[in-house]
Amino acid sequence: MTGEPLLVPIDQYLKAGIHIGTKFKTKYMENFIYKTRPDGLYVLNLQKIDERIEIASKFISTYAPEDIIITCRRENGWKPVQMFSKVTGVRVFPGRYPPGILTNTNLDNFIEAKVLLIVDAWPDRNAIRDAIKVGVPVVALCDTNNQTNNIDLVIPCNNKGKKALGLFFHILATRYMHERGMLDRNKELDMTADDFTEQ
Repeated sequence: MTGEPLLVPIDQYLKAGIHIGTKFKTKYMENFIYKTRPDGLYVLNLQKIDERIEIASKFISTYAPEDIIITCRRENGWKPVQMFSKVTGVRVFPGRYPPGILTNTNLDNFIEAKVLLIVDAWPDRNAIRDAIKVGVPVVALCDTNNQTNNIDLVIPCNNKGKKALGLFFHILATRYMHERGMLDRNKELDMTADDFTEQ
């Protein structure tokens, strides 16, 4: 862990377990794996997680809140995405993604999104399918066991743990608001990562 300072102190990443993967790995995710623990769990490289969060923050920040949608079928991610929405104004779909909202212009809830962020590629696959049909780039949180087909920007991290998701969306909200001038760059959000975490 050398070079640029991390977005948050290393202890905060470690405490949230953002680097703890699963006992399975896909070929693409091998590049982000640092080691295998004695219990068989794969551990993701913190430096790479941090770098990808920074890249994703800058990319997503080029879009206005109304042009972004976030989907999350995983219950542990519902509170983090709702808090992200509360502070940034980005539209989120915790739970079930309404089919066709990106593709069917006849629907009352049709959205012309410009970027999609998903919490887990497998449960959120219907949203990815819709995004592909309309040419919307997909940014995805990917654990060691995720397939990465049809994903434009992979953010390696634990996308199942409450604390990891709370911390991720807290960092993303802070970076997004700094980049878009919604929050002074010298200031932090007046909420902590715990406020973004499902209890």
